[in-house]
Amino acid sequence: MGDLLGVAVLGAGHMGVDHIRRLDQVVSGARVAAVADPDAERAASAAAGLDRVSVHTDPVAALDAPGVAAVLIASPGPAHEEALLAAFARRLPVLCEKPMVPDSAGALRIVEAEAALGRRLAQIGFMRRYDAQYRRLKALLDGGGLGRPLMLHCTHRNVSSPVGFTSAMLINSSVSHEIDAARWLLGQELTAVTVLRPTPSSGAPEGLLDPQFVLFETERGALVDVEVFVNSGFGYQVRCEAVCEAGSARIGDEHTMVVTTRGGARKEVAQDYLVRFADAYDREVQAWVDATRRGEVTGPDVWDGYAASAVAEAGVRALRTGGRVAVDLAPRPDLYATASR
Repeated sequence: MGDLLGVAVLGAGHMGVDHIRRLDQVVSGARVAAVADPDAERAASAAAGLDRVSVHTDPVAALDAPGVAAVLIASPGPAHEEALLAAFARRLPVLCEKPMVPDSAGALRIVEAEAALGRRLAQIGFMRRYDAQYRRLKALLDGGGLGRPLMLHCTHRNVSSPVGFTSAMLINSSVSHEIDAARWLLGQELTAVTVLRPTPSSGAPEGLLDPQFVLFETERGALVDVEVFVNSGFGYQVRCEAVCEAGSARIGDEHTMVVTTRGGARKEVAQDYLVRFADAYDREVQAWVDATRRGEVTGPDVWDGYAASAVAEAGVRALRTGGRVAVDLAPRPDLYATASR
């Protein structure tokens, strides 16, 4: 397999720092070769203690740094399009965190740019596809033993929302994971969105429409509902139940530790996604490194990233209008003919 894969990590925030740790301490076959962040001090702090790593405030400079053979994009979503196009221009394989590009027009430009190359370079970071429970549910549904899927019931709860979190972000940031998971689990595109809004929780910041109930329709008549509640106050919870013609299956109930002490027992509830999906992130990045070193690209592709952005965009319109909004997808290029299947 040769030398370690040199990776440029773009973004040294919460997600970027975790991926730097992962590449340095968990994943085999790779090393961090460069770190970029507009905040020079933050970039330097993220790279502290690493050998043979260069630090940059310009992401494009990081792509051209010595030893860089691949790119992991963990910067904020609005910066992804420029970084992806720069990586494509250099023929560098990329793992890009979601959202691939927040707006569907920009996401479609990425699809067209990669299709013009005639080959895949990017994997999009929908890590739930690497979670053990989600993979078991996918295998069960694909096996056909439960019959045709009729509905998916999903729950997505956070302890609290970060400063600046908006009502639209409940859909285009939080529910984007359910959008991709539903497409992948069912092997179907989502075709329409309706958003219902209960009276906001007293625990939500002023003006934030939280929680929300999001309903998706699919191309073959299944329904997907998502309860998203980003200020639950008690924990990070993700659940999914598939209801099929001959049975049902639910995941997410017992991804926890039970602690027994004198006088009783209690269940620990994960407080954020980096805890709940730590194993999934590890598997995702390891799979990307292994495939890249083989000269391959696997996992969710840029069509999956575009479809998620387009569906989320329709969802935000549904939130604002209070009506059902159809999802308008561009024709799928042949290069991605089997995406989401």
